[in-house]
Amino acid sequence: MKLRNDRKTLRRLLAAALALAAAAGLWAVRTGPGEAVQTAAEITNWGLHFGEEGAPPTGNATSAYLAGYNALYCADPSEKVLYLTFDAGFENGHTPDILDALKRHGVKATFFLVGNYLETQPDLVRRMVDEGHAVGNHTYTHPDMSQIADRESFAKELTRNEDKFREITGQEMSRLYRPPQGKFCESNLQMAQELGYRTVFWSLAYVDWYENDQPTREEAFAKLLPRIHPGAVVLLHSTSATNAAILDELLTRWEEMGYTFGDLEAYCP
Repeated sequence: MKLRNDRKTLRRLLAAALALAAAAGLWAVRTGPGEAVQTAAEITNWGLHFGEEGAPPTGNATSAYLAGYNALYCADPSEKVLYLTFDAGFENGHTPDILDALKRHGVKATFFLVGNYLETQPDLVRRMVDEGHAVGNHTYTHPDMSQIADRESFAKELTRNEDKFREITGQEMSRLYRPPQGKFCESNLQMAQELGYRTVFWSLAYVDWYENDQPTREEAFAKLLPRIHPGAVVLLHSTSATNAAILDELLTRWEEMGYTFGDLEAYCP
């Protein structure tokens, strides 16, 4: 019994030591020959804390810190302007309705697309561009980018998207980048900046990405109306049936609250 207890104690101590080393950025591993170096240092999941209704939330990185890496999560909090963004890893039939609603309101959104979307939906990508929307980079394979520590592997996730977008549209992809799942670390922010990208997080989102467990209309409005704020960068998923169904009314209700809609690409030159 004593031997088993000693082993348990040793395992706990070892786990604690590894956790401390990882937090301090003292270890890294290579996954295999020619694969990306992976690091456990400085990994952060983007998160928000909402306080007073109608006020911008607090992020787990400050605006000043992010600005040092040409990144942001919220635009000018003194202007009642909203910036709509949509993340899309695949297409399930809702994007045309979303584009129709945006067109009715004259809103220019930013669509952050992954490689699968570019490969399988070139006509919708061209429609986005033709109707004045920006297409941002959401990486080619949607990995946890905070685990990629070498610049070559990091850059490849972005340049593969750039090449496919250029092939489809004949244009250059917007230099806006959104980390998959909002996972990032300081070295990611620096590499994106060095590659000419502006990292874009968000200041308003809700759980809309479970295709088979969609929020009700009432649940969506309960999140998206009271938490809206000046300068909001809104993240929605274009795979959401709820978003497609409510977007026209949602835009109208935001307009009735005195908000207008800005072009994120123009805001982030």
